[in-house]
Amino acid sequence: MLLLFETAAGYALFKVLKEGKLQEAEDLYKDFSTPEDARKVVKLKAFSKFENTTEALAAAAALVDSKLSKGLKKFLKKNAEGDTLAVLDSKLGSIIKEKLGIPCIYSNGVMELTRGVRSQLQGLISGLAGQDLTPMSLGLSHSLSRYKLKFSPDKVDTMIVQAIGLLDDLDKELNTYAMRVREWYGWHFPEMTKIVADNIKYAKAIKLMGTRENAAAQDFSGIPLEEEEESHLKDAAVISMGTEISVEDMMNIEALCDQVIALAEYRGQLFDYLKSRMQAIAPNLTVLVGELVGARLIAHAGSLLNLAKHPASTVQILGAEKALFRALKTKHETPKYGLIYHASLIGQAAPKFKGKISRVLAAKCSLSIRVDALGESADATIGLESRSKVESRLRQLEGKLLGSESAQPRGKAEPQKYDAGRQGASGALLTAPKTYNADADVVMEPAKPEKKNKKRGAEPEANGAAEPEQKKKKKKKSATADVADTVAETADTLAALAASDLPVQEESDGAEAVDPAEKKKKKKKKLAEDPGAAEEAKPKKKKAERYFDGAAAAAEAEAPPAADKPKV
Repeated sequence: MLLLFETAAGYALFKVLKEGKLQEAEDLYKDFSTPEDARKVVKLKAFSKFENTTEALAAAAALVDSKLSKGLKKFLKKNAEGDTLAVLDSKLGSIIKEKLGIPCIYSNGVMELTRGVRSQLQGLISGLAGQDLTPMSLGLSHSLSRYKLKFSPDKVDTMIVQAIGLLDDLDKELNTYAMRVREWYGWHFPEMTKIVADNIKYAKAIKLMGTRENAAAQDFSGIPLEEEEESHLKDAAVISMGTEISVEDMMNIEALCDQVIALAEYRGQLFDYLKSRMQAIAPNLTVLVGELVGARLIAHAGSLLNLAKHPASTVQILGAEKALFRALKTKHETPKYGLIYHASLIGQAAPKFKGKISRVLAAKCSLSIRVDALGESADATIGLESRSKVESRLRQLEGKLLGSESAQPRGKAEPQKYDAGRQGASGALLTAPKTYNADADVVMEPAKPEKKNKKRGAEPEANGAAEPEQKKKKKKKSATADVADTVAETADTLAALAASDLPVQEESDGAEAVDPAEKKKKKKKKLAEDPGAAEEAKPKKKKAERYFDGAAAAAEAEAPPAADKPKV
């Protein structure tokens, strides 16, 4: 029986001298206490040394993945045919048995035997010192760790962060330079600014024609300008209102145009480089949101791995942190999207559905980012499936909107229930709320103090207190007020009689009723006969006046004392 053992220096085959020890797995470690005891159990038969670190890394990676490498296959064919092979990995043993026909075993005894060989490896393999094996193991472990973590030049996302930053800077500089060219050359040919809208075509046209006098003889098809633009440009050059410029001025303008054209060409090359890097590093994210949006998300998070640690809700509002904290501070609605808003899928959605689509897209982006950062596959199957689901969700939302519009009944509209809030010609729309009318306010003036009425007496003040004493006072005041009213009415009647020059009739017991017409005739006859009778009527009038004054004084005496008048 042979034992396959892998080291950082190469493959080793040991001959098992005591196969019965494999049955006693629990006590097998005692036989490897010293190198001499270990040589009694196993003996080195063959050793295959690795030529370089690359070969060692390839062999170790193949063993980790339970694969049979070419070097191990040649080594086993040469030294292990016809024997039984003890291995640590059952999957590797099945592959060896299938491809090479060598029977393999795997058990707890084999694991204990391997552990004992590892403890006495320097004594079992001659020429392999510990000072040589330790750096080999350390270097191989570092290389294997980088391999497992996909830490390779093809997966470095730092290039994406730098490329998208440079691309944004180039756009700003290019825009600044192009505006300077338009402003500078506009003094000479101002009409050209409105005719040629593209900045790059504008700079190329200046380089081609120079001053506006040469525009008629030039062919602008190589820029390329459309025929309509070219004809307008040539016509405007003839009747232009611009100033004349010198040759030196034109040279400086053309030098600036060269800078604009060179920056535009470099910007195109940088964008192509960014597209290729995004396809290699984050293919699933690129399929969902595009190269520019995906690169900005990675740059904002710092790296692809940091972006993979973010939940979908954070990916959704990434780039809108300022608006988020302002909304939280002012207790308003939080933003629904950040950098992800510029994705094409959100641009296709209606304004009322952009929030829902951004939430769905952020969830799918979060899954795609984790597959790109931690997955092993380099294809974009997850991204394509996620994009199709987002598109189906978008169609579903748009279908609901169309369905709600088409489901309205045709013909005569059904009567709707009365709603006080829905008024006007259209019952489906709420009328605008009424504004506050300040002119309709009623301002309450302060109560004026009541003046003391000498003739009728002061009326008592009403008090709403529920105390018994106040109730009694209220009753007394009301009774007194009734008496005062009665006296006042009597006084008014007497005053009216006095004003009509009628004598006051005093009631007496046994007096007979006199006809008023006969009384007037007798009075006239008496006045005609005796002129001094007119003076006798005056005391009667004075008597009525005295009666009125006495009634008023009585009412004033019976009325309760009124409050003092406020001083003005």
